Amino acid sequence: MRFTLRQLEYFVAAGETLSITRASERTSISQPSISTAISQLEKELAVQLFVRHHAQGLSLTSAGRRLLREAKALLDQAEGLYHLADEVSGQLRGSLAVGCLVTLAPMIVPELSHSFSTAYPGTEVRAEEAHQEALLERLRQAEIEVAITYDLQIPNDIAFRPLVSLPPHALVGESHPLAGRREIDLAELASDPLVLLDLPMSREYFLAMFMREGLEPVIAARSAHQEVVRTMVANGQGYSLANIRPRSDQAMDGRKLVRLSLTGDYRPMSIGTATAAQIGKSKLLEAFEEHCASRISVSHIPGMIAPGED
Repeated sequence: MRFTLRQLEYFVAAGETLSITRASERTSISQPSISTAISQLEKELAVQLFVRHHAQGLSLTSAGRRLLREAKALLDQAEGLYHLADEVSGQLRGSLAVGCLVTLAPMIVPELSHSFSTAYPGTEVRAEEAHQEALLERLRQAEIEVAITYDLQIPNDIAFRPLVSLPPHALVGESHPLAGRREIDLAELASDPLVLLDLPMSREYFLAMFMREGLEPVIAARSAHQEVVRTMVANGQGYSLANIRPRSDQAMDGRKLVRLSLTGDYRPMSIGTATAAQIGKSKLLEAFEEHCASRISVSHIPGMIAPGED
């Protein structure tokens, strides 16, 4: 056998994303290296795995689809050998696929992954970001082993371990007429333009707050990108609602944002770890969950102001 597990890993990444670019992003390997590995694998197996479409990505051949299933199974078996060796030696090592809610990832993932890899030198955290709906589906498909996310519409087949609760608040620009207030009632904001964070399940969470009060928000703008929302608000295009509190009170363009507490008893969102309930946990996954629990609490959240810091 003259192909490597690494070549199989790159093939699987390309086969699941149908894109050399996205496979490169997933594996943190250059696009030429991905392409070379796949070409070498095709040569060794004497079979064409992909049809290359100019500027339109890849599509799997019939043989490629069959080999993709077998390659994934082989990689799972290889990972199982590492887990078995870990149990025998009492050491932790191996790669862990971690998903993170896209709004939390810029703050939480860098510190959390670095501190875990430092604590366990033989490990690697492979992180990816997605919205809530996608994270839950990737857990079910075993494409990721754990997700750091909110307790947003968690179904019965997903186990969720809450770590810290974040109440919602309002954000306005520093020139907004209400910027001098410390707290605000949602009814006072309802007639102003709302810049909505437009992500699956997140938007429903925020809109439900208005429904509960019998209010109709004036949605002036939407964005699936948190920093776009914050910059719009900082530029005076309206207010927004959020749960996270980044340590910086500035938008990406340097303009200042002001946080206003919301009066009323609105459901907070809890940050925690989510795993597929029917899939057994490796010692590596258990260790990572414990690491998350030690690093995310009411007194400390990587990259943001924790509730206990007020």
